[in-house]
Amino acid sequence: MSSNITHMEKLIAPSLADMGYDIIHMKISSGEEPILSITIECSDETATNVEDCASASRAISAILDVEDPIKAAYVLEVSSPGIDRQLTRPRDFERFAGNNIKVDMEESIDGQRRFKGKLLGFIDQHIHLEINFNGDDVEIALPLNGIKQAKLVMSDSLIKATS
Repeated sequence: MSSNITHMEKLIAPSLADMGYDIIHMKISSGEEPILSITIECSDETATNVEDCASASRAISAILDVEDPIKAAYVLEVSSPGIDRQLTRPRDFERFAGNNIKVDMEESIDGQRRFKGKLLGFIDQHIHLEINFNGDDVEIALPLNGIKQAKLVMSDSLIKATS
């Protein structure tokens, strides 16, 4: 399934880039009627609104109708990342440094798969977090290629920064 997502991203990313949008995340659910969910963001990092999602949806639909990478009937959902957004690209980890995030790893590191802490940044293909470990603030580095999901944690400072 991930190779199909990669193929679809290669099909639609250039057109979305021409329209001023970046793909943040794509996934397809399995089921009787699969759902293709695509999260987009304005390339200039301004707020992504409903009209942006509608425009992107029309363009994506046109491309996928011609290319037909999903043989079954499916539902297309295009959305903005929201405040408590997923972080997927190196520049996301640089842009949101200073905020708290939650990270789920594919495999455990020292017996732990879930981490929560202050994002310090992105260096050498690793995200750096400050976490509380036994009462002390400790810096850890997590490999980007081992991250299952990373997401901003909703906070007053995050809301203020994105308003």
